[in-house]
Amino acid sequence: MNREWAAAELSNFLSLTELHRPPDPPGMVIFSSHLSTRGAERDVVASAQVVEQILDRVQPRWRTEVPTDRNESVNRWCQHREAAERAQAALAREEEVRRNLGDDAPRLSASHLHPWIWDGARALWRSGHYREAVGAAARTLNAEAQNKLGRRDVSETDLFKQAFTLDDPKPEAPRLRVVPDDGSRTYQSVHRGVMAYAEGCYAAIRNPVAHGEGELPEDEGLEQLAALSVLARWVDQAQLRST
Repeated sequence: MNREWAAAELSNFLSLTELHRPPDPPGMVIFSSHLSTRGAERDVVASAQVVEQILDRVQPRWRTEVPTDRNESVNRWCQHREAAERAQAALAREEEVRRNLGDDAPRLSASHLHPWIWDGARALWRSGHYREAVGAAARTLNAEAQNKLGRRDVSETDLFKQAFTLDDPKPEAPRLRVVPDDGSRTYQSVHRGVMAYAEGCYAAIRNPVAHGEGELPEDEGLEQLAALSVLARWVDQAQLRST
């Protein structure tokens, strides 16, 4: 992320949505308590469209965590403004906070996961439905694999077993090859490993989220999305082999 650009966009939005009392027309004195945003409505709306995407990246849960009932009758942009102020502080002091709290380990951003996974999970994740988001990501991955293989007759574990088996491709069953077939044991072990990994993802991640109850902790959900992302990259980057 270009942090300087994001900070400038947030600052511009805050300036546009600042409330003020419009000046009286020349030669007239009007006693009014009416307040307006400094920016024209069309400029505020255009800025908000960009700012919302920045907030989704910097403060992913801003829509649910930032109160929506603070002075909305006075300024409809109150929630956006508070979220923008929080995001400004996060961008400006991120490194300082991490350094002083002693947590300078690498961090995983959901938006950096494979697009199949994050696109499938995004809407549910941002509303705090982490279990359903993981399930949606797994379904998206299955659908994309089916599309690549041109198959609708099998799905999930069976689909990946048949895709990555070392058997020769058949007219109705093309294969996926993660690495070229050089006759080595590495070639064989890689594809056995991918098959086992796919089975593990759908048996230990997809099935529990589909049939379990209660919400997943956010960190646990992110770990599961990351696991699915690894499989998604293998599928996406694999060479399709058909007869």
